[in-house]
Amino acid sequence: MTNATTNIALWALQILTAAAFLASGGAKLAGAGRMVETFDKIGRGQWFRYLTGFLQVAGAIALLVPGYAFYGAALLAVVMAGAVASHLLILGGSFAPALVLLIFSAVIAYFRR
Repeated sequence: MTNATTNIALWALQILTAAAFLASGGAKLAGAGRMVETFDKIGRGQWFRYLTGFLQVAGAIALLVPGYAFYGAALLAVVMAGAVASHLLILGGSFAPALVLLIFSAVIAYFRR
C-alpha cells in the first residue's frame, strides 16, 4: 500500500472505531439499563461505568483529531484490554466485540505513533 492509501484506510478505521466508542461510551454515560446491569455484575460500582464511558468518549474524540489519534487509540486499547479481561474473568459471554475493538485501537496506535 502507498502512504496515501494507508492514510485513507487508517482514517476509515479511525472513523469506524470512533463511532463504535461514541455509541458504547454514550450508552454508559446515559445509564442504559444493560450497561447499569453489566457494571453491577462487575462489582466496582456505577462510578466505574461513568469513568469507562468518559474514557471511551474522550478516546473516540481524540481518534478524530489529527495529532491526538495515537493517544486516543492507546487509551482505548487499554480500556478494551480491561473489557476483554472483564468478560473472561467476571462477565462471561462473548469477548469478541471487545477484542475486535482492542485490535482496531492497537492498529491505529501502531500506525499513528
